[in-house]
Amino acid sequence: MNYSEKMQEVIDLNRKYGIKPALLLHSCCAVCASSVIETLVKDFDLTLFYYNPNIMPKEEYLHRLSEQKRYCKEVGVRIIEGEYENQVFLDFVKGLENEPEGGARCRKCFELRLDRTAQLAKAGSFSYFCTTLSVSPHKNADVINEVGESIGRKYNIKFLPSDFKKHNGFKRSNELAAQYNIYRQNYCGCKL
Repeated sequence: MNYSEKMQEVIDLNRKYGIKPALLLHSCCAVCASSVIETLVKDFDLTLFYYNPNIMPKEEYLHRLSEQKRYCKEVGVRIIEGEYENQVFLDFVKGLENEPEGGARCRKCFELRLDRTAQLAKAGSFSYFCTTLSVSPHKNADVINEVGESIGRKYNIKFLPSDFKKHNGFKRSNELAAQYNIYRQNYCGCKL
């Protein structure tokens, strides 16, 4: 079963019982969040969490945050702003600076961001946590979901496995970015 099927099972079960559970959605940027929000908002009480200490320089981080806030306001989704902890990220990935995108440094970055998301989801009594990261064609959904499910077990909170790039998710995010005039960055976040 692929991750989209697992997510659909959760959605179908919730619909069957008329439940709209609380979901904390980690977001890397407004472009990636756009189609994911569109997909999830129908079936979940959605709150977005912007936590990205990997983004460098800080001006770029703030620009992406501003766009994320603007988009969330336009589509009526709550947003929680995490701390900009770039040194935490740099310490967390120390020794992996020369890894290529998609390598061990990315996995560690996923761990850092999803761990913080799970902590907040647990403290905030959310039913699930998830991330927009899998909408990117540059990110491995299997790795993201493996990390998310492991962290979910660690904090005893359900991770919603997904591969948002499926079913034209990435294409749809590009369409929404154009429609809402969302700033599109030309790199993931870290400049290592």
